[in-house]
Amino acid sequence: MAVPARARRTTRRSRRFELRATAIYFALLAVILALLGATARTALAAAAHRPAWAVALVLMGVSAVIAGCRDTRRMSAARIARRSAQALEEATQTAVEALDAASSAPAVALVPAGTGAEPTVLLPEAPAVTMEIAYETLDPDEFEQAVAELCRRDGCFDVDVVGGAGDLGADVVARTPDGRLVVIQCKRYCDGNRVGSQDLQRFGGTCFTVHGADVAVVVTTSDFTAPALDYAEQCGIVCVDGPQLQRWQESAGPRPWQAQS
Repeated sequence: MAVPARARRTTRRSRRFELRATAIYFALLAVILALLGATARTALAAAAHRPAWAVALVLMGVSAVIAGCRDTRRMSAARIARRSAQALEEATQTAVEALDAASSAPAVALVPAGTGAEPTVLLPEAPAVTMEIAYETLDPDEFEQAVAELCRRDGCFDVDVVGGAGDLGADVVARTPDGRLVVIQCKRYCDGNRVGSQDLQRFGGTCFTVHGADVAVVVTTSDFTAPALDYAEQCGIVCVDGPQLQRWQESAGPRPWQAQS
């Protein structure tokens, strides 16, 4: 008795299914690799400007890998793609912020080759900073140097500190921006010790005749007596007391030589 042969099951359907799954797998793998490459390029660009961001990106990547290992079995391919896209978007935003922050770095203006000119560095404008100095804490020599520095800051040239033995009352000499010779005597006194008329008289006897001053100035950290101010007004000497010196330092008041402009 002949036994009927069993029909063989075709494997084309399962074969087609395996090919489709393989194609989808490699397509997803290509997308993930492209995302990883873009993330790596963005991270390198951000790290070149802000190394601190590179550390943040690495930590974010490690966290994503750990989370991915925990949820790999439960996540579908679509969720993997969404999370990868979200991670890329966050990394891109971080890199953009880092690049924006780096845009304030000094820019270099390029010049044509062969001209021999040096590239010009364009620095961003910075707010002016006024350094406050407690002049009463300085010794006499330091006080003279500080007054000379104020003259340089405000455009004077040929500024020289000449105070010392035999200075005949001149501690600082300088040329104002308009070319006048200013002779300054510095009196670093405490609050209770005011500049008297005798100090002004000694200075008035030499500032114009000996030093040839166009502008004579007495600067003190304290104050002037009334007779000293009367004498200074008669002789044309500019008196700068402690509060006026503070305003000069803060650029909130006129320069001493501007009183006789």
